[in-house]
Amino acid sequence: QVQLVESGGGLVQAGGSLRLSCAASGGIFSINTMGWYRQAPGLQRELVAGITNGGDITYVDSVKGRFTLSRDSAKNTVYLQMNNLKPEDTAVYTCHAEILKYNDYRYEDYWGQGTQVTVSS
Repeated sequence: QVQLVESGGGLVQAGGSLRLSCAASGGIFSINTMGWYRQAPGLQRELVAGITNGGDITYVDSVKGRFTLSRDSAKNTVYLQMNNLKPEDTAVYTCHAEILKYNDYRYEDYWGQGTQVTVSS
């Protein structure tokens, strides 16, 4: 059973920092992309940052220069360092991964449970 376990959300003042972690486990043969999505009330879910198996990283424009995504492939873990947080970063952040399980033949999408990030002004 594949699981994505997230940690690191919380409440922070504007200008502060948080670090999100997401660890994947459970019968994993290979992981393609991993990353973080977020969804604020009344808004569509958006990709915040994603990293491919080859190390290519994509950021949504609004977080460029403030957020840094990194990946520890040996631990099947991604980290999202969020600096200079703004009230508009407030959202539920959810980890996503494309995972190929042992004895399987295609990559599937898996999601974490979501973690709340609240930035006060």
